[in-house]
Amino acid sequence: MSKFMSAVKAFVADENGVTAIEYGLMAALVGLAIVAGAQTLGDDLSAAFTTIGTRLTAAIAAAPAP
Repeated sequence: MSKFMSAVKAFVADENGVTAIEYGLMAALVGLAIVAGAQTLGDDLSAAFTTIGTRLTAAIAAAPAP
């Protein structure tokens, strides 16, 4: 019974699992932030290239024929 109690006390005192869970949660939050940032950046880039394409098309249409 003494070995069992010692094992239970060692298990309760062990903080390695808690640290691993904390690092896992931090990694998940960082990943979520990266996904949200990439989504926003992608939308902004898409809008920028659409504007550039529209202006180029208008400039080509307005250019005099050679």
